[in-house]
Amino acid sequence: MPNSDALGLTESQVRSFIDDGYVALDHAFDDDLARRCRDELWAEIGLSPNRPEAWTKPVIRVGSKSTIAFVEASNTPALHVAYNQLVGEGRWMAPTGLGTFPIRFPSPDAPGDDGWHVDVSFGFDVPDFMEWRANSKSRGRSLLLLFLLSDVGPDDAPTRIRRGSHLTIARELLPYGEQGATLRQLSANDYASTADCPVDLAVGAAGTVFLCHPFLVHAAQPHRGRQPRFMAQPPLLPRVEFDPTLPPSPVQIAIRQACGLRV
Repeated sequence: MPNSDALGLTESQVRSFIDDGYVALDHAFDDDLARRCRDELWAEIGLSPNRPEAWTKPVIRVGSKSTIAFVEASNTPALHVAYNQLVGEGRWMAPTGLGTFPIRFPSPDAPGDDGWHVDVSFGFDVPDFMEWRANSKSRGRSLLLLFLLSDVGPDDAPTRIRRGSHLTIARELLPYGEQGATLRQLSANDYASTADCPVDLAVGAAGTVFLCHPFLVHAAQPHRGRQPRFMAQPPLLPRVEFDPTLPPSPVQIAIRQACGLRV
């Protein structure tokens, strides 16, 4: 097992996370783990990498997987060090698997799920998902994680990221206080307040993980490549709720700086 002291993010990468809302960790897990995860997902959806004539849908979703390969991929030493760096040591729960999986296939058809959005994090007991919520403390979510389980290039439906959009969303959430804003409220103007943010693409080799601020505005897009794209997009869950007596983590520093609060 690699020495964890040599792993993790550089100071520059942590600063980039605060300013841009995300950082990519290359080689977060190895090629063999990525292949094992893909093999299990192919079996789950009843399709084969050798029969492209059966790839008739632009996207197939799998909810979650908690077999050994997925637990190992989400808990490598490099990722644990990075979780500590961005969220704070002891403040996050070790993932028990991965999910959800939007598996995207080459297709001329629109996927129907490619709108800009923020992932809300609590209030899931309400049947109407547009009433699910987020608040300025990011209750219920420490990070949004994008696990690349296959190589993803510009034509392979990479997730689109509005760089720096987390700062705008933090300011918009602040007036709503503890109860937070609903997804309906956040998306009322189709995230027009972040439309001028530069757009980056979550591209990389299999084994790359994008560690994203919970408030980052992002979107899917159609697949125009040749090989299916396998990715997981789980949250990193908090072990405890926000504690003002602890030093602020980079996730919290970004929120406080965006809102003009003392760090």
